[in-house]
Amino acid sequence: MTKLPKVARTVRALRAEIARYRAKHESVALVPTMGALHEGHLALVEAAHRHARRVVVSIFVNPTQFAPHEDLATYPRTWKADFAALTKAKVDLIWAPTATVMYPEGFVTKIIPAGAATAGLEDTYRPHFFGGVATVVAKLFLQTMPDVAMFGQKDFQQLKVVTQLARDLDLPLKVIGVPIVREKDGLAMSSRNVYLNEDERSMAPTLYRALKQAAKTIAANGAIPTALAEARMEITQAGFSIDYVEARNADTLAPVTSKKDGSIRLLVAARIGKTRLIDNVAVPRR
Repeated sequence: MTKLPKVARTVRALRAEIARYRAKHESVALVPTMGALHEGHLALVEAAHRHARRVVVSIFVNPTQFAPHEDLATYPRTWKADFAALTKAKVDLIWAPTATVMYPEGFVTKIIPAGAATAGLEDTYRPHFFGGVATVVAKLFLQTMPDVAMFGQKDFQQLKVVTQLARDLDLPLKVIGVPIVREKDGLAMSSRNVYLNEDERSMAPTLYRALKQAAKTIAANGAIPTALAEARMEITQAGFSIDYVEARNADTLAPVTSKKDGSIRLLVAARIGKTRLIDNVAVPRR
């Protein structure tokens, strides 16, 4: 019979379970999620199993990272399916607090990150976002005190922000980035993909194709501005409204003008219909 994961809904219950792991000298991995789990999330869980004896998955739709006009109310919530998927993935513990547990009455403390959080990418279009992410991730880290925490590379700027957060606050854990999981046609898996209608879904892989071609051009010593312009044209012609298509240093997220500026990551955010999608690819080193 498949063993069901335990579910903690209060900080006290969570810490009691973590304390039992620590009493047996067991390592702990945390996989933070907002639920609506897909194969990308399960790849994080699989990676977590490789790095620790115990795997904790948090499911919390964090209100502080949504602006009033964004999709907090309609964000997919699929608890039964998520629980079944995490059971199959042999997760030990699910941390599923309510907003009241995470942000009780009188809560006023916020973390305002800089560095990668002010790189002029997501922060330009969602200025509220990284403050909400940094605050909730810091709480999750302190609540679970994991040895490692797994984050997907699809949210590449977020990965850089939380890595810096752990480093700057001297938190005793390692943040590990896990490669993007894609559909067969290249579309990066995302909980928001369910918003796409049939026509939008057919055009969505354009983001990946355009970035991949731009990366190939740059790797072959093509001009970065030209490669980005061609990517923007292809994405626009597919029906997207572009927020950004950028080439950035893969470590600092600073703008780059040539391959001499170090490892390069190409990043995109664009809207099709009512859905905003993001993606990124690395430029191969030659």
